[in-house]
Amino acid sequence: MTAPLDGYVVVDLSTGVAGAYCTKLLADGGADVVKIEPPEGDPLRHWSASGADTAGDGALFAFLSGGKRSVVADPVREADVGLVEKLIAAADAVVWSRGSAVAEHDRFGPAAVRARHPHLVVTSITSFGLDGPWRDRPATEFTLQAWSGGAIGIGRGSQDRAPVHVGGQVGDWLAGAYAAAMTLAFRHRALRDGHGELIDLSMLEAQILGLTYYPVTYHEMLGRPWRTERRPTVPGVAQAADGLVALGCGTAQQWFDLCAMSGHDEWIDETSSLTITEQANLHADDLYAWLRNQNVDDVRDLASAFRIPNSPVGNGANVTGMDHYVARGTFVPNPRGHFVQPGHPYRLSGVTLRPPAPAPTLGEHTEAARALPAAPRQAAPTNESPRDPLPFSGLRVLDMTTFWAGPSCTHALAMLGAEVIHLESTPRPDGTRLIAGIPATVEQWWERSPIFSALNTNKLGITLDFQTEAGRDLLRRLIATCDVIVENFTPRVIDQIGLDFDSVRELRPDVIMLRMPGFGLDGPWRDNPAFAYIIEDASGLSWRTGYPDRNPYEPYSIGDPNAGIHALTAVQLALEHRRRTGEGVLVEAAMVDAALNVAAEQVIEYTAYGALLQRDGNRGPAAAPQNVYKVSGVDEFGREDCWVAIAVATDGQWDSLCEALGRPAWAADPALHDAAGRRGSHDAIDEHLAAWCSSRSGDDVVETLGDAGVPVAKVMQPHRQTEIDQLTHRGFFERVEHPVNPTASHSTLPIRLDDGPASFHRSPAPLLGQHTGELLMGLGLTDDELRVLVEERVIGTAPGPGGRRSTA
Repeated sequence: MTAPLDGYVVVDLSTGVAGAYCTKLLADGGADVVKIEPPEGDPLRHWSASGADTAGDGALFAFLSGGKRSVVADPVREADVGLVEKLIAAADAVVWSRGSAVAEHDRFGPAAVRARHPHLVVTSITSFGLDGPWRDRPATEFTLQAWSGGAIGIGRGSQDRAPVHVGGQVGDWLAGAYAAAMTLAFRHRALRDGHGELIDLSMLEAQILGLTYYPVTYHEMLGRPWRTERRPTVPGVAQAADGLVALGCGTAQQWFDLCAMSGHDEWIDETSSLTITEQANLHADDLYAWLRNQNVDDVRDLASAFRIPNSPVGNGANVTGMDHYVARGTFVPNPRGHFVQPGHPYRLSGVTLRPPAPAPTLGEHTEAARALPAAPRQAAPTNESPRDPLPFSGLRVLDMTTFWAGPSCTHALAMLGAEVIHLESTPRPDGTRLIAGIPATVEQWWERSPIFSALNTNKLGITLDFQTEAGRDLLRRLIATCDVIVENFTPRVIDQIGLDFDSVRELRPDVIMLRMPGFGLDGPWRDNPAFAYIIEDASGLSWRTGYPDRNPYEPYSIGDPNAGIHALTAVQLALEHRRRTGEGVLVEAAMVDAALNVAAEQVIEYTAYGALLQRDGNRGPAAAPQNVYKVSGVDEFGREDCWVAIAVATDGQWDSLCEALGRPAWAADPALHDAAGRRGSHDAIDEHLAAWCSSRSGDDVVETLGDAGVPVAKVMQPHRQTEIDQLTHRGFFERVEHPVNPTASHSTLPIRLDDGPASFHRSPAPLLGQHTGELLMGLGLTDDELRVLVEERVIGTAPGPGGRRSTA
């Protein structure tokens, strides 16, 4: 059986992790990826985060480029320009980023390629986008985190230290995951009407969606920010008697259970006006003292028994030996044989995904490409009726998800045209309706959550209590009308109500069922509850975040949206398999598998070179100096807590920095003229930059260094994202009206389109059960039957007790 993307040809004109990860995901799905490289090769071939001698191609390159073809082209040779043009003309898609002489040739810019070949889906990956006032502003993944608000995030770190970034260059990986999903989405449309698209992806916008939790919508709807200070998550990553352990409380019940588990029932106060986060912080010292006297395994066993999210704290050295990953075969050997890597970030039943394949040597396929006859794709017909710009129009999706990971996947489907039916029940509304801190005395308090609003526009809302016999019967009838079913319960829940894949397939044989458990459908941790932070702990994302002299900080963000965007790619591969075969597919998109993939560099570096990558505050392997520096001024909370992020990624940027500083004597040391020398003198450089920044405002530092060509950013409070001119220019935020809440700005997708919809948000998030009547009448129910369902509490429009319980 062929892979879903067999025959799909992608020309890769990108450099760096984002483009490489995008095309890796496409290649794993079966696409023929042709990597065009300049004569010196992609710089990623020689990259090692630990600085190891790569002795040729590095291990990360081998992971990201497996199964691709390499064609070398020198853009100063007309014959090579013609070769690249021939390959592009015969392709279905092009992935592009700045960074190579080939990509930056006049003929191969995204707009130029799209103009010559309108059938192509051209995906451009840049820091800020191809257009707008910031399009040429220098940036790195680190400075983009600062602009996004991700360096302060939703309370990460502690107020006694500088804000700290999420380690591991996660923004680049996340941008690559978005690029793959969006490329496939507009491939879906191209299959329908023959027209391509220019997808202009902004890495800044991808970071906003992945590293912050809808802070603008929250601030505008409620008049306050999500967090006002940096605080470590409690309990978060904690020191036990024999090592680190991770515990989390995502709900009030989990906090109450943790109180009981630690022997402190007196902490339980269901009438408290404090949030569970505030209550946890109040008792943090005592809780940590208790944990220091417990062994890790004992804590985890207890937490699992209490249904409290928990995990070991993973890193490059220990994750490959964790029992759950061993049982699931999560890590596989690279074909080159000298290191291991995570397997695919999702699993599809009955669908072939390409197994790990060797990465190409530089130019390995050049001569074969020269010998290929020209075979340009045919352009789409010109005389057509008005076209639908939304790729998923006509696709019906039942969204049985809650909180963040699952809804972020279905939200993208809804913004791109799918009819998404969001299922809740009156006894168990979507969890994001309950986390805004709205008192129950406020009218329709359950409708006022900014997070629910931000995640669920364009969806229809239905309530069904599927713990009742009538509710399950209606749910099954609804399933039979849907193309895709998405759920993110722990596996046991779906099994208990009799909606496993085999049962669902009896209702609709060609159904795509996307399951998004935290840890997968099998293995020792199968039934463990998982929120974003626990996934980050278990995968190594937390390990790289924070300071070396403190426990890791949980990013508390990326675990969920990263899972959502990987699941979107997985469901599209399943849809393509169905298009080709007519078969339904079970998609298992475990949150932790997606996280392990974007944290892959840790395992790769350790097993290839014996290097355990560590957290290092705000320093990182991609730039030196790289750090945040305090500037003068008082923030909106009355604190002297204003910062800028500076990252010097090249020797040329170092020279520009020296020029902007007035070429001070300390910077004239010849040892600082290369990255190794600067890294060795990082402490001294930090002292000088800190002194220079301290007497200047953030705006002054950004203007002085940015104009000189140095990557620099203000460390933004996340709810201030609308103040960034570039986002305004691109229309990243759209104003959404709501029947209960004030009109507020809502983030969209991290892309602009040549031929896309006028707006992404077409209707507000649904009220609880808003469309239940019309959806059930679509199944043939009468008004009288609906009244009975209301009376029996099977359906409803306000939180409350459900109907009479029954066994499945």
